[in-house]
Amino acid sequence: MTYTVNCSILLTDLPLLERPAAAKAAGFDAVEFWWPFASSVPSDAEVTDFENAITDAGIQLTGLNFHAGDMPAGDRGLLSWPARGREFRDNIDVVAGVGGRLGCKSFNALYGNRTDTDAPEAQDTLALHSLVAAAEGVARIGGTVLLEPVSGAARYPLTTAAQAMEVIGKVRAEGPQNIKLLADFYHLAVNGDDVDAAITSYAKDFGHIQIADNPGRGAPGTGTLPLGEWITRSRELGYEGYIGLEYKADTASAFNWLIR
Repeated sequence: MTYTVNCSILLTDLPLLERPAAAKAAGFDAVEFWWPFASSVPSDAEVTDFENAITDAGIQLTGLNFHAGDMPAGDRGLLSWPARGREFRDNIDVVAGVGGRLGCKSFNALYGNRTDTDAPEAQDTLALHSLVAAAEGVARIGGTVLLEPVSGAARYPLTTAAQAMEVIGKVRAEGPQNIKLLADFYHLAVNGDDVDAAITSYAKDFGHIQIADNPGRGAPGTGTLPLGEWITRSRELGYEGYIGLEYKADTASAFNWLIR
């Protein structure tokens, strides 16, 4: 099994720039991150420090989020947020630059919460334009945009695989084909989606899989989700990519389940 460690939710007792080396020391060859900077366009020095942390660790960056706003405060993306749409557009070139230099090809674009001041239809129109621009922006480095249903965010409108696939279909109808579904089995399960049916219907459109167990968003084996079965079925239906480890766990015991 080829795993990639999400260093934005794991190894968090360490400074962010020390986490790639810690993942490597734990036996992994790949990491992924949410957007690791406070702004859409960080300074050159910030970008260089992040890239050096990856390359110095001798590890591959396999996934990177576009800037999604203040995640701890509840933000879940900028691409459908009219007041911050320009920030998302400005972020595209930075994301593509980092990806191009580090050989990263997968980029997660969180859709964004519904706002109090904008009509849902206007947000959806902006989201479509933003996703088309993102797909065109990363296409030049052979990249793929990922679209993800998430849980735990009441105003986030994409909660099922089918809802995300509907948006993906609209983007593809505009021209870009380099957009796929990010299937986070934890989020889908928590939202009540039929994960087995989603795998059967959409595995061919999976651009990435992420896992955590439920309840608690803990490590595999701490809950009741049949993560191994879901991964196996996805592989049988053609998914060949990494499995992202995006769960909450203390660093000391974060990977004990792999030993078991």
